[in-house]
Amino acid sequence: MRTTFRVASVAMTAVAALALASCLGGGGNGEESTGEAGGEAAATEDGGGGVAAGGTAMRLAHNQTETHPTDIALKDMGTALADGTEGRWSIEVFPNATLGDQGEYIQSVSSGVIDMAIVSAPQLENLNKDFVIFSLPTVFDSIDTQMAAATDLDKVGEIYASLEASNNITVVGPFTQGERSIYTKDGPVQTPADVEGKKIRVQEAPVFISMINALGGSPTPMAYSEVYTGLQSGVIDGAENNEISYQTQKHFEVAPYYSYTRHLVGADFLIINTNVLNSMTEEDRAAFDEAWTGAWEQHTELWKEQTQAAIADAEAGGATFSEVDAEAFNEALKPLLDEFLTTPEQQALLEVLQSGQ
Repeated sequence: MRTTFRVASVAMTAVAALALASCLGGGGNGEESTGEAGGEAAATEDGGGGVAAGGTAMRLAHNQTETHPTDIALKDMGTALADGTEGRWSIEVFPNATLGDQGEYIQSVSSGVIDMAIVSAPQLENLNKDFVIFSLPTVFDSIDTQMAAATDLDKVGEIYASLEASNNITVVGPFTQGERSIYTKDGPVQTPADVEGKKIRVQEAPVFISMINALGGSPTPMAYSEVYTGLQSGVIDGAENNEISYQTQKHFEVAPYYSYTRHLVGADFLIINTNVLNSMTEEDRAAFDEAWTGAWEQHTELWKEQTQAAIADAEAGGATFSEVDAEAFNEALKPLLDEFLTTPEQQALLEVLQSGQ
């Protein structure tokens, strides 16, 4: 399950990140970076835990805000790691795309400019096509089944290690993106027929484009930051996303009909520079793994809590949430599995991931 590295060079981002590290004193937080093993420094309290003199503070980048479950869970992970290693390892978290975007994180982690990052499944698909399985509709039927399967290294250990030799990247594990559904401007979607002809915003990825095509809609790739104005102006008729994004971006103000198509359960992944991970002692690696388990478990619970809060806020703002003909949507979307999973290895991985559902 390996592919050749095909991500374009992001040298300018690496220079910018190094410049930031230099301004902070090197290593992203106070001392010169040691290269493969990350920067030696004193992590800020907000960044996720302190590090002892001579310890290593790893730089971790993501593109969410400080109130997002991702940032909260990662900072707590840093604290747990520092405690578990007696300060030998810590994590400094850089939220809000401070160190670039997700596409740039891939190269930065690979080269060691930063140590860790959160990236979406489609980003990893650029390195290994088998990661497409985590973005396909109907693979998982809930957040709980997704996380149970995607954190089971007996099922996913091979694909998570598939980028180590080619890209110097180890996939640690997933954070859920929640159940994604369709929301629209002019009435709810109840069956695939209601999607026909509608311009639905999607991420610029083949799976998402094929998904809306399969429902009879008109997929419209668009930057996330442009969705609100696109809905407001009528450039698009709807979009697909989770409830938290729907609420935090105020999309409910211009597309008040949220229909629970639950067409897929999306995933982000924590990635780490393989050399950095391998430089940990057995004891410290065990502490890292324990801290990560705590992080994804906390993130999942926070995600569920914030989803309920987001629904309540959107409803107070005039949004309506409605169920759909789930069987009809599943039937329309199932052919995408055969379209995108074309090898026996991919089909075998699908069977393993869905076992127990």
